Amino acid sequence: MTVAQTLTQKLLAAACGRDDVAVGEIVTCRVDLAMFHDSSGPRRLQPMLESLGAQLWDKSKVVLVIDHYVPESDDESRRIVRIARDWASAQALPNVYDSVGICHVVVPEHGHLRPGMFCVGGDSHSPTGGAFGAYMFGIGSTEMLGVAVSGEIWVKVPDTLQMRWDGRLSDGVTAKDMMLHMIGRFGMNGGRYQAIEFCGEAVRALSMQERMTLSNMSAELGSQVGLIAPDETTLDYLRSVGVTDDIDIARWQGDPDAAAELHTFDAAALAPQVAAPHSPANTRNVGEFADVAVDVAYLGACTGAKLDDLRAAARVLQGKRVADGMRFVVAPASQRDQAQAAREGVMDVLTAAGAQVLANTCGACAGYGGSIPEGATVMSSTARNFKGRMGSETAKVYLGSPYTVAAAALTGRIADPRDMLA
Repeated sequence: MTVAQTLTQKLLAAACGRDDVAVGEIVTCRVDLAMFHDSSGPRRLQPMLESLGAQLWDKSKVVLVIDHYVPESDDESRRIVRIARDWASAQALPNVYDSVGICHVVVPEHGHLRPGMFCVGGDSHSPTGGAFGAYMFGIGSTEMLGVAVSGEIWVKVPDTLQMRWDGRLSDGVTAKDMMLHMIGRFGMNGGRYQAIEFCGEAVRALSMQERMTLSNMSAELGSQVGLIAPDETTLDYLRSVGVTDDIDIARWQGDPDAAAELHTFDAAALAPQVAAPHSPANTRNVGEFADVAVDVAYLGACTGAKLDDLRAAARVLQGKRVADGMRFVVAPASQRDQAQAAREGVMDVLTAAGAQVLANTCGACAGYGGSIPEGATVMSSTARNFKGRMGSETAKVYLGSPYTVAAAALTGRIADPRDMLA
């Protein structure tokens, strides 16, 4: 008898070589791709592999992205990056991306993710891969050692929560607002072991990069993965980045009668959202923060500086200048996205408005780069606003969409970006 399965269960069943799996089962899954970066990877894995006398199970399934400690600004950064580069060279790794962008953007834009894959990443925002219908989640260095040697990892089949967004988002409202609203409603959900599947008309209407934002920040909802069933939008993106494999979209859809906890939302009613210091769960409508003065507007990170995000900010700032005394920082998420934004004139709009453009790295999102001064009030497109997260212990960081960050840059305060788009 065929057992109804969620997308979560179908992906895990395929990874462990079975027809179906049940919630709560522990299964051993074959890994299709293991991603790590300069912070989580070679400097931790190399000594452990050497102590075991072990080798990588399949170098073709390993992706290394050097994105955290670049550009190297001090001796410690230079040491960490040198370890990564030397190890990649000694291992003759075929998939190395050095200083070209943030891992969660670089990996899909080079065609490494496809529906049906089972992947792990050495970073907590690895669930970004779920936007492509891939089961991808973050693991620590010890777990990554096991994967690196065996190509396998065990997983307990989680409960599935379906977040269904009906209707369409209004202009100036984004996937970031959807996610902040969900985090504000459910909290960061520590302690519950779950998989989240995003669905509904509003999710289907999102671009791939917007879907990536949803999946990325499922980590802030406390979920192992954030999955979106693949469709023609997925296929079009994959073809655009050179993926030529046959992709069976129909296979990677959850069964309509599969058991899942359903929550519904009205996309049309959603206003821009802002999370106050020091948690993404401190989220309310943007209007509740009116006239909070801002010193720095930061447009950066894997969840806030992709091509779609840069375009959104440029719509607000077209033909305008940022407020007097405002520091507006832009760190595009990848070299490729920045180049396309330049071709479209988007980067010209941002720089003409007063943007300081930084390198295509994690930068201040992960506390590197020194772009956030002590005591500053920051409006940021990043995923987290924990105390000290962006480097400064005394900064007060508010989170919002790229539209909302641009509105703050323009006005010097937290403001509703829809007023600038009218």
